[in-house]
Amino acid sequence: MGTDRTTVVVTGLGAITPVGADVASTWDSLLAGRSGVTRLTDDWADELPVKIAAWAAADPAALMDRVQARRMDRCEQFAIVAAREAWADAGAPDVDPERLGVVVSSGIGGIASTLSAYDTLRDKGWQRLSPFTVPMLMPNGSAGWIGIQLGARAGIHTTVSACASGAEAIGYGIEMIRSGRADMVLAGGTEAAIMQLNIAAFAAMRALSTRNDEPERASRPFDKGRDGFVLGEGAGIVVLESAEHAARRGAVLHAVAAGVGYSADAHHIAQPEPDGTGVVLAIRRVLADAGLDPGQLTHVNAHATSTPAGDVVECQAIAAALGPAATGVVVSATKSMTGHLLGGAGAVESVAAILALRERVAPPTINLEDPDDNAGIQVATEPTKLQPRSAAPMAVLNNSFGFGGHNVALAFTAA
Repeated sequence: MGTDRTTVVVTGLGAITPVGADVASTWDSLLAGRSGVTRLTDDWADELPVKIAAWAAADPAALMDRVQARRMDRCEQFAIVAAREAWADAGAPDVDPERLGVVVSSGIGGIASTLSAYDTLRDKGWQRLSPFTVPMLMPNGSAGWIGIQLGARAGIHTTVSACASGAEAIGYGIEMIRSGRADMVLAGGTEAAIMQLNIAAFAAMRALSTRNDEPERASRPFDKGRDGFVLGEGAGIVVLESAEHAARRGAVLHAVAAGVGYSADAHHIAQPEPDGTGVVLAIRRVLADAGLDPGQLTHVNAHATSTPAGDVVECQAIAAALGPAATGVVVSATKSMTGHLLGGAGAVESVAAILALRERVAPPTINLEDPDDNAGIQVATEPTKLQPRSAAPMAVLNNSFGFGGHNVALAFTAA
């Protein structure tokens, strides 16, 4: 890593999740080990093999202007709510519009609006379609709305990489600032995909937990009894800023966004590479990009979806990538509480990783009652204090992986 490279810091956090309507309530719930998973009561779930999901803790439409909400898909509403919180947390600064960017992603985009529009077209004709149909269904709609509201003109982008989308958006935001294209970037991910088609489709892949009688215990990363993920919804947004720009305006820093590592499995469209080579590569690349020694790492927020294949591959990859230093790293799987937010997961979990670093405590992994014998790493099952392991700044990682073989690892260090 070059010593003259622009340092990127995190100055704002925003989130709306299945365990909280904002960052503070989400963090409180994560530390308390509260699950956001509930049984589906909708009629459309009656015939499905999966009858559980993790709805957001609040209706985003109720948190914004009613007319504006009607013009947006639910995933866009989530993004707006989280972005407003993050922007306010950053101090709602006066920034040159040409130096402000947005990178907000979704794995699926406005799927609810797509399905609803098709029903309207079939049943009532094209004349009844909303003129906002296309902006509601396009995956870049969230980034567009946020950019319009803030007047961001440095560039508005959407990186779509399935369940790695939110993390990749943050990585792209870091690179926008490093390259000199922007001084500030709002970055993150959003998803609103709890509906009949998506649950049926994931169930057809045998990807979802069918522990319908015990919703709160269904998502159980690293446990021998895990049988798939639980679908969640929500959004996470971070405000990234060059350290120089933040210092000029006296901003409060949550962390340093130290680096990003990307790789691809090139193995299977939906299954992880069995030996975890791609994950190892992403972790090693983020350490190199951030200039980190593995001994600085205290915590990893794992992707850990609770699928039989994926969890162990990730554990073994963390151990392989970090070597002996993996012994002292505390791993958390917050999806045990939030479920899997797909394109929003990497962003919400980055917020959790940053808070763990700032507060020096790793949240627990709930429902881990019978750890997989092949895990081989320290997984927190209760809130765990994080201690510096060297004289260098403490560091944490967030891992995110997506169908298609996308791997993204983000590193954050103490401000």
